[in-house]
Amino acid sequence: MAKAPKAYLSGGMEYAHNEGAQWRKDIEAWLKKNLGHLTFNPNDESDRFFKKYYPDINFRNIKEQNINLYKEIVEKLVHIDINEIAKNTDYVICYWDEGAAKGAGTKGEITIAKYFNKPVYLVTSFPPSSIPGWVIGCTNQIFKSFNELKIFLLDKYQNKF
Repeated sequence: MAKAPKAYLSGGMEYAHNEGAQWRKDIEAWLKKNLGHLTFNPNDESDRFFKKYYPDINFRNIKEQNINLYKEIVEKLVHIDINEIAKNTDYVICYWDEGAAKGAGTKGEITIAKYFNKPVYLVTSFPPSSIPGWVIGCTNQIFKSFNELKIFLLDKYQNKF
């Protein structure tokens, strides 16, 4: 039996509402139910990481209080995400909204995906003129909604593994 494809769910966290948790939970459930795909959800992985290594830290607050500790933690998170994309991800779903546009992680994640020839499917309501060229250059396809993406994914993957 073939291994189920795995999607990395890229998008804003630091500057996103509720760290972008809701859209990730929604698409994660849909991928599992409709395609049997696995996911890497950075919200869940970050929660596990903090519970294991830094259970008593308010991560967002230490950015102002202890920049060296904050940097140390972020470096570890970056390494986890890069490793996941490079070694375990089959494709990336990127939600480009205000949170992603303001932050940097999403840009880094899709750049790594591009480097390792992992398809990047960008979902955004932004007009192309307001999306950085670098981001567009890292994507394989751009969708105006998650419904458009779902139609594409069903066509591409349903009953194909």
